[in-house]
Amino acid sequence: MFILQNLLFAVARVLDVALTIFMWLIIARVVLSWVRLDARNVVVQFIFRTTEPVLYWIRRRLPTNLGGLDISPLLAILAIYFAQLLVVRSLAGLAQHLN
Repeated sequence: MFILQNLLFAVARVLDVALTIFMWLIIARVVLSWVRLDARNVVVQFIFRTTEPVLYWIRRRLPTNLGGLDISPLLAILAIYFAQLLVVRSLAGLAQHLN
């Protein structure tokens, strides 16, 4: 049981960190969309390639254009926050109760 408990804690923590990093990538993308940067920049390309699949998926399914303002990053961040509260905390709580 001790190994399963540690495994669940580790999965919860890694998932939490991954979701947090992805949230910051989305925030960076929003900031980058406000300034003019070289689209050939490797960092800019990485951020756009990493976040675009999720944002595109949201845009296809929900009306996210409100008067020219794309709210798909906001919806993605809310989904990440929800996943952190529900999934990560549930995994950590389950691991804690495996005594």
